Amino acid sequence: MPALGVLLLLYGSNMLGVRAFGEMEFWFAIIKVATIVVLLVAGVLILIFRIGALGPTASIANLWRHGGFLPFGLLGVLLTLQIVTFAYSGIEILAMTAAEAEQPATSIPRAVNSVTYRILVFYIGALVVIMTLIPWNQLNPATSPFVVVFERLGIPGAGHVINFVVITAAASSCNSGLYSTGRFLFFLAQRGQGPRSLGHLSRKHVPVRGVTASAAAMLIGVALNAIVPEKAFTWVTSIALIGTLWTWIIIMLAHLKFRRAVARGREQPSAFPMPGAPAANWLVIIFLLTVTAMLALDEGTRVALYVAPIWFALLGVAYFRLKRKPKLRAAVQLNEPRSPHW
Repeated sequence: MPALGVLLLLYGSNMLGVRAFGEMEFWFAIIKVATIVVLLVAGVLILIFRIGALGPTASIANLWRHGGFLPFGLLGVLLTLQIVTFAYSGIEILAMTAAEAEQPATSIPRAVNSVTYRILVFYIGALVVIMTLIPWNQLNPATSPFVVVFERLGIPGAGHVINFVVITAAASSCNSGLYSTGRFLFFLAQRGQGPRSLGHLSRKHVPVRGVTASAAAMLIGVALNAIVPEKAFTWVTSIALIGTLWTWIIIMLAHLKFRRAVARGREQPSAFPMPGAPAANWLVIIFLLTVTAMLALDEGTRVALYVAPIWFALLGVAYFRLKRKPKLRAAVQLNEPRSPHW
């Protein structure tokens, strides 16, 4: 019921327009960032002054003690790629927001460049602080290391605080999923590559039917959470990751084709080029294929490799049926008022 309630709340906010989506994401981000900043500041102070319950065990040497920097070897790192990569699912919606940004030529490059610094500070930085405060072999995999750190800092109700933060992080992912998927479905309908009924904009320029279809699909996750709660998280993240990996690979291939078009004079060069291309494109593709292969090594994540062929087969059938119907390939002519950004 809580999962269903949160989904309905986020669905309602997305129906209000892009401003409501932005406000929700702002507050979700504030909660996450504030928590990590507290952890970073407290951790640095403990490392410097060796204060509190964590003072005796705090040491930068914890990063390479207790079995070395990679105690389980490279395979141990590779097996974490599934959940780590999933954590960045949806990052590509940065480019999608260009359609509704007031100054995309300025705001999108700034947002993309800031991602690297945010990962270094809030993701890598938080992990470094945790590993220096508590040796990795003293952490219980069943308990969040954030909870352990905050409890040893003497913060009352630390478990409840971190659970609340985790819920806001999950809600943020759901929120951005509703936003991006609804607009992707709208774009497909506009290009005649999806159901025409999804090419509808409300008076507030929201693709309401696309967002509704996205929310309806998310109900599957709510059902799994009720039926197989112990497996739902692994199944959903793994299956979603397959879609993310496919999307990112297609983006890399599309970018290679774009570069060839630029070289032949058919397209204008981008004012914000990808560093290291085209070699970087192929390195990214190799990495993504490696992550895909890692899914086969665990029973829980292997389910994604069973579902993926069925899903892609359905997409293939839909694609070839579409090619045989020229009328469906024509762009949908809408009678509704349209935003100039679209």
